[in-house]
Amino acid sequence: MAQTDLFAAATGGDTLSRSTWAHWANPPGLQPGWVNIWQSWASSAQGRDLAFQLDAALAAGQTVYPPEPWQALTLTDLAAVRVVVLGQDPYHGPGQAHGLAFSVAHGVPIPPSLRNIRQECERTEGVSLPSHGNLSAWAKRGVLLLNTTWTVSEALPASHAKWGWDALTHRVLDAVWQSAGPLVCLAWGAHAQHVVAQVAQRNPGHRAARLVLQANHPSPLSARRPPTPFVGCDHFRITREWLQDQGVAWTWAFD
Repeated sequence: MAQTDLFAAATGGDTLSRSTWAHWANPPGLQPGWVNIWQSWASSAQGRDLAFQLDAALAAGQTVYPPEPWQALTLTDLAAVRVVVLGQDPYHGPGQAHGLAFSVAHGVPIPPSLRNIRQECERTEGVSLPSHGNLSAWAKRGVLLLNTTWTVSEALPASHAKWGWDALTHRVLDAVWQSAGPLVCLAWGAHAQHVVAQVAQRNPGHRAARLVLQANHPSPLSARRPPTPFVGCDHFRITREWLQDQGVAWTWAFD
């Protein structure tokens, strides 16, 4: 008997919708390096439980963002990851989230945290700031913009935080940490720092070509707070210079 489920292929909408199991088992557009990781997780008990929770929320009429939770895995392949920027959960307002941590779709007002990220990047890198807050150019260049929770219900921040997305996040981050090539992890805020520390502890053999930079979350509530304020942290400059020392040409241009 056919089963209905939560995910639809990209249809141009800005919310998650119900469709067929095929999209959950094999989301459209995944880069090759992520396919086995996603499929293994989606078929696990954790993955199936999360799918049922999302499907139940949608069946009950909840609005869920973003439309493609796996978007980060479609723009940045595993072998191409050079920087990880770890967020917590997606924006919960209409049209904001599109599957990349801190990023918003074209035409959406730039949220305060992203505004601080852009200004800090401009301060040390001299990059031009576009009118939009879409960070897809970073993702295509090798920045994995990953939230630890991949979905959220409208107007309910952290509403899916205990649904099991963290298990997939850790699988993804373990794979990144174990992959070849230099890697910078930008851990902004206590939550991101805790997750990155767990990943590093599980994978001790790869620390030689790994750089973890920590600062407060870029939210206006904490961006200037000591002892590690985000404003003035120089993470974008340090990342660029470190990657260049590792033989990786790097730019933080937004387009």
